[in-house]
Amino acid sequence: MKHHFSYIVLGCGGIGSAALYWLAKRAGGDVLGIEQFPLFHHNGGSQDYSRIIRLAYHQEKYARLTPYTYKAWDAIAQESGISPVIRTGGVQIAFKDSPHRQIVEDYADAMDRAGIAYERLDGDELRARFPQFRPNEDVIALYQAETGIADPSRGNAIHVSLARGYGAEILEECPVISLQPDADGFGVLVKTEQGAFTADKLIVTAGAWTNELLASLGIHLPLTVTQEQVKYYATPHLKDFTIGQFPVFQWKDDFSYYGFPIYGEVATKAAIDASGHEVTARTRSFDANPLREQKLDNFLAANIPDFVGPKRYTKTCLYTLPPDRDFVLDHLPEHPYIWLAIGAGHAYKFASLLGQILSELAIDGTTPHDISPFRVTRPALTEPDFVPALRI
Repeated sequence: MKHHFSYIVLGCGGIGSAALYWLAKRAGGDVLGIEQFPLFHHNGGSQDYSRIIRLAYHQEKYARLTPYTYKAWDAIAQESGISPVIRTGGVQIAFKDSPHRQIVEDYADAMDRAGIAYERLDGDELRARFPQFRPNEDVIALYQAETGIADPSRGNAIHVSLARGYGAEILEECPVISLQPDADGFGVLVKTEQGAFTADKLIVTAGAWTNELLASLGIHLPLTVTQEQVKYYATPHLKDFTIGQFPVFQWKDDFSYYGFPIYGEVATKAAIDASGHEVTARTRSFDANPLREQKLDNFLAANIPDFVGPKRYTKTCLYTLPPDRDFVLDHLPEHPYIWLAIGAGHAYKFASLLGQILSELAIDGTTPHDISPFRVTRPALTEPDFVPALRI
């Protein structure tokens, strides 16, 4: 195996596997992926069967990118013959008299500015279309038909397989020991437990392990890692929650509750966004928090009662959160040959697009997409007194 590559990707989860594919499509065998665990592991944030993909977003900077996420996923679906995206339709909901309804209005405003079509529903219209929703208070809702499921178990595997088909090398179970600028100043030296490798350009997509990797460069970012969880319910009302009968939902309240129709398991799936406790990649556990389970159970039972049933299982994952909950997509100012991507706990829907953007930045030095809001030099990452806002 050779030891110099034009492009090395560290971390082969959702964004990393996508970067491998888009790089290898143009650079062939001059691409190496390094993963500290076996591929498709369950230690990070890119796992399980379902993530929400949607055009609806709370801020214009994301809403303008969302149409391109579908195009990127469609590209790999056409090439592989396997689609990782399943359209289900989706609703954004808030209680009508709640201050959190403003979040739903923010979604509407962002979609209006981005030219994205949606329907506004009152409580009666929501219940008429989806009688599974039986909220205990009046609600407002937005329905967007293109919302659906992005399947990480498919998406990551497709990206990896296609990348290998273009000649990319991938090292599994290969922890990185250190990073350092190459001796000539025009690249990066990556020391691993399977040897040392050099690259002209390095892309770091390591999630909760980001600061561990950057430590050897003397860099530490103000990132918070939280342990999140999703719960599967063996609802006895299966037919009412199949795709086509029930949409993906996001319900904005004191917390953001979200859930899916039946997919992957013969069960519904729901969670509370960004409600987990702070951990590190080394101290996290894989055990469910029963208090958070009960909070989720109570909310669903009060508002979508037939959604719940006996517990199938609860699965944990990690969020890696900048203080403003925005992506990081930029090169390191001190090391212009190192590019960094952090998904902020809401990136899987964008994964293939972010991989494409990273490949454009690494190969061409530019991208047609506006990624200026995601710079590593923004105040949230550089000002010590920045007040974190970790919930969307």
